[in-house]
Parts: sequence; C-alpha cells; structure tokens
Amino acid sequence: ILLNLRYPALTPSVRRLLSLMLPAVVGAGVVQLNLVVDMIIACLLRGGSVSQLFYADRIAQLPLGVIGVAMGIALLPSLSRQVAAGDGESALATQNQAIEFSLIFAIPASLGLLIIAEPVIYVLFERGAFTAVDTSTTAAVLAAYALGLPAFILIKVLAPGYFARKDTRTPVQIAILALLVNVVLNILLMGPLGVAGIALASSVASWLNAGLLGWGLRRRRFFVPEPALVLRIGKLFLAGLLMATYLGIAQKYLFAELLGGPISNALTLIFLVVTGAGIFILVSVCLGGLKWQY
Repeated sequence: ILLNLRYPALTPSVRRLLSLMLPAVVGAGVVQLNLVVDMIIACLLRGGSVSQLFYADRIAQLPLGVIGVAMGIALLPSLSRQVAAGDGESALATQNQAIEFSLIFAIPASLGLLIIAEPVIYVLFERGAFTAVDTSTTAAVLAAYALGLPAFILIKVLAPGYFARKDTRTPVQIAILALLVNVVLNILLMGPLGVAGIALASSVASWLNAGLLGWGLRRRRFFVPEPALVLRIGKLFLAGLLMATYLGIAQKYLFAELLGGPISNALTLIFLVVTGAGIFILVSVCLGGLKWQY
C-alpha cells in the first residue's frame, strides 16, 4: 500500500495556532527546567539530597495533579467560550469559582502535609536503606513544598485566564522571572537550610508566580475577587488552622503510642487523614466557608 502524504497547509488559522502554542510550549519547558535546576543544585549537597527532594516532590505532586491540573483543564474551555461570547460577567464568576474550589482542597492539603509530613514520609518510605535521618530530612523538604502548594495550584487556575484570551506570552514571561528568583533563592537558602532550602525556594518562587498572574488579571479587570469570596477563603483558612491544631496534637500521641508494624502505622496515618478531613469539613460548614451544594 502506497501512502500519498500531503504537506500540511500553513493556513492563517494554523499559523495563528502555532503562534499561540509556541509560548505555551516554552512555558511548560520552564516548569521542567525549574525541576532540573533544583536537582542539579541538590547534587551539590550531601549524598541522598536528590532522592530526598524527589520523594518529597512526589507527595506534593499528588494534590497538585489531582486538584490543580484537573481544575485548569476543566476551566479553560468554559472561560474560552465565555470570553469568545463577550460574556465578561460569567467569565469573572467562573474564575472566582475555580479559585474557591481549588482552595477548598488546597488549604487542608497544604496545612495537613505541613503538620504530618514526618508520619507521611515514615509510613511510605522508611524501610531498608531509607533511615530515620532520611525521614526527618525528607519530611522537612515536604513541609517546605507544602507551604507553596496553594500557589502551585493557583498557577494552574490563573493561567487559563490568560490562555482563554489568547495571551500565552504573559504567563511564560512570569514563569521565567519566577525561575530566575528560584535559582537565586536556591543559592541563598541551600547553605543554612540544606535540601529543604531548595524546596522552600520553589515555594517562594511559586507564590511570586501566582501573585503576578493574579495581579496581571486584576489589573486588566479579568479577575475581580468578590468580597464574599475573600470572606469564605478566610473561613476556610481558619478551619484549616483548627484542623492543623488537631493533627499536631493527635500525631504526637498516636504515633508515640502506636508505632509498631507497617499495618498499624498505615492505619494510624489513615485515621489522622480521615479525621483531619472530617474536622476541616465540619468546621468549614459551621463557619459558612463551605456549602454542601454549589
């Protein structure tokens, strides 16, 4: 069978698609380059630092992939349709709702990982060549990543606000700036904080990235946070603090009393996660930060 392949025609629509796509491709590469830079700098530290950074990053990527990426994928088509139809009010409402939905999951995930980072790493990884020292160091790295988790997720939610309006260059420019800040902070923090300083640098750079994305949308009137949204986020954060207080107290006594075999340790961790999530939901509903129906 002879295949007659046709050379693709570079129509004006295809050229427009490529011009919009190339900056987004570069932006995706900046994210991966950021990770590569972190790994290279971690190589300058003591042995095991790269692995500790990698293990902690895998845990932090779970809520980011489940919440941030999913929300960004679902948000872009809706925003694009509303912007194309000239429905600015609906686009603003959709953007606000996406931010609220994201933070409903991001706030407890961030505070939870920050407080119970060590039990999580202990249950998942401490065996064989992975020692108690590795657990302590990796937990510190995970806690540093947890501080930036809401920012990691907000980046995925705010960037579609630009993409829907066919602006793929601004998010890339902000991402490159954040990359440069990350490199500088890596060098400054790796000395006093070790591998945890590298993770902390990524978190700070991500907050800068998310802040600039939000500021840019706000300046163009593409994102106007409603007072009710700000109030609900404050209530969610308060519920998260109460959850974190419970987790801090519970893990101190549960893991001190029940450390034993792998099954009992895993069950203890599951108990902490489930009860912590229950407390967050209950307090959020009582405060009015979370509604059963949206």
